[in-house]
Amino acid sequence: MTQLLTRPNRLAGVKSNITVDISDMKIASKPEDVIVTYSLGSCVGLTLYDPVAGIGGMIHCMLPLSKIDPEKARIKPYMFVDTGVASMLGELYALGAQRQNLIAKVAGAGSPLGREETFRIGQRNYTILRKFLWKNNILIEKEDVGGSKARTLYLYMADGKTTVKSEGKEVEL
Repeated sequence: MTQLLTRPNRLAGVKSNITVDISDMKIASKPEDVIVTYSLGSCVGLTLYDPVAGIGGMIHCMLPLSKIDPEKARIKPYMFVDTGVASMLGELYALGAQRQNLIAKVAGAGSPLGREETFRIGQRNYTILRKFLWKNNILIEKEDVGGSKARTLYLYMADGKTTVKSEGKEVEL
């Protein structure tokens, strides 16, 4: 189980980056924390933020469904959208987040090899994510998905602001 990340406040107002690797998830609550994940291509990045509890998290999923490798999913649940997002929600709820307060934002789910990509992993990641969130009564508020560009996703814990950086531009979701 991922523990809530707490870091000593070395200097007031100084941002502290928490990196989410591929097939990884992080949760934070300190206002100075910024959660970030890099290189979202066909992978899907999801941020969930509860402004009432002041808690949020980010996940970087590589594949849509864990049924292709249940053993791998047991070891690395965040690799898959279905097991990863379920684990993320469970951990957020255990730390005080409430479903009705969660703000969901999504980035990635692209086709880095172009529209003719055989397996359409990005599209499948996005479809499974939308279905999973919908079944849990969570709607996606904003998204930056599809296309062939790589993205970097940021979640600022001070206010829940979520931004996507790609091709030298950073935009707020």
